[in-house]
Amino acid sequence: MKNPSSPKKITWIIGILSGILGIIGHYAHIEYLSEHNYALLLIGFIVLAIGTTFRGL
Repeated sequence: MKNPSSPKKITWIIGILSGILGIIGHYAHIEYLSEHNYALLLIGFIVLAIGTTFRGL
């Protein structure tokens, strides 16, 4: 099993921003964010998981 590596800064920012927008969309009624809050949260998690799994992302 590979050791996890830290993601690049841009990957980390995209993952965190997507997750935060998903959380905001869950608690606040903002049309686009509220419709896609779970997808945004899932995308943020997947981006961070891929960023720690593969080096250089």
